[in-house]
Amino acid sequence: MHVKKGDQVRVISGKDKGKTGVILAAYPKDSRVLVEGVNIVKKHSKPSQVNPQGGIMSFEAPIHVSNVMPIDPKSGNPTRVGYTTVDGKKVRVAKSGEVLDK
Repeated sequence: MHVKKGDQVRVISGKDKGKTGVILAAYPKDSRVLVEGVNIVKKHSKPSQVNPQGGIMSFEAPIHVSNVMPIDPKSGNPTRVGYTTVDGKKVRVAKSGEVLDK
């Protein structure tokens, strides 16, 4: 995948198009990522021991990785990702030339 946990990304399609957030979790087998403040869904819960009131809870749901692009640290715009080797390690590079991996 071209993004990983902790990356700053912008949503490029879907109902939350244009929103930015940090990736909270990545699910490579499903090609999905969980982005902070994006794709908020509501779930109805019955009263239980843990939640005696019950009610409607809101939380983020995963979105497909093709709907997000990493933010270029230099320009602040969404960028495509390339790969190169630095000191024998494969690192992600923004198309502006800025290294995305710390």
